[in-house]
Amino acid sequence: MKTLLIPTDFDLKSLNCVPGLARRYAPEKVNIILVHMMKITDNIQELLMLSRRSTDYQHISEDFYNTCTEIRHSNAAISSIKVEFFYGSTVAVFKNFLEAQEVDAIVMLENYEYRMLNKNSIQPSLLVSRSGLPLIHTDCATTPKLTVVKTDEALVEESV
Repeated sequence: MKTLLIPTDFDLKSLNCVPGLARRYAPEKVNIILVHMMKITDNIQELLMLSRRSTDYQHISEDFYNTCTEIRHSNAAISSIKVEFFYGSTVAVFKNFLEAQEVDAIVMLENYEYRMLNKNSIQPSLLVSRSGLPLIHTDCATTPKLTVVKTDEALVEESV
């Protein structure tokens, strides 16, 4: 089983590559980790409230969660899709995060401009390029189309 990390800003366009990645590794199953990277603040008040990270999750729309669920259920090769925040700004901390998540490769989206969700967001390329893990460059410009295919046994959704 492969674990792929995809830096994201929680825009639906960042999910366009997921079905293609699942097909690329089939029949092997893949775990997808969608991560937004943020530096740790130097503000004393914010440091005292570190456990209250739930405010970061307000940046993730219901549509994003629903699309993740839809993609997961329509692709048998996807074992799981997880949404995470990475807090840190050093390569050492990022490597520890990658090791803890058992990441095999990092997916970098081409023709995609990451939005900063707040003042603590950082560009993923700053840490990814020095992670030491294999990079998969993929284009997310096209939206995958889901088509319904009839079989003798059941109705099956496939990504085209």
